[in-house]
Amino acid sequence: MSGLKKSSAQLVAEARARIQEVTTDEAMAMLDDPDVVIVDIRDIRERQKLGYIPGAVHAPRGMIEFWVDPESPYHKPVFAQEGKRYVFHCASGWRSALTVAALAGMGFEAAHMRDGFSDWVKQGGAVEKESQWG
Repeated sequence: MSGLKKSSAQLVAEARARIQEVTTDEAMAMLDDPDVVIVDIRDIRERQKLGYIPGAVHAPRGMIEFWVDPESPYHKPVFAQEGKRYVFHCASGWRSALTVAALAGMGFEAAHMRDGFSDWVKQGGAVEKESQWG
């Protein structure tokens, strides 16, 4: 294990034990709920290649802590909406579990889609593939 004290799988398992997870079916039921903000943390190239959940906010994994923090110069107002429920997702639920665990440590309440975008597609969830990048 190259001197690592913990594997990435262990980090994900620990995160999942302390955060709220939603199933793909639950997330699909939330899609048209105006009080839910679905947040896609996948890389922009994943979104371009595979599509994205309609209406999902794109927030790159590497910037999310800064975008959520109202004291950060990188803060995004989408993360300061009162009364909203935030559901994060990635491709398979690993990155989003780590993200939501980190945000919980900051005091930001959110859930993540346990099985990610790949399960969303597998279950027939709506996907937009129109280019929003030109």
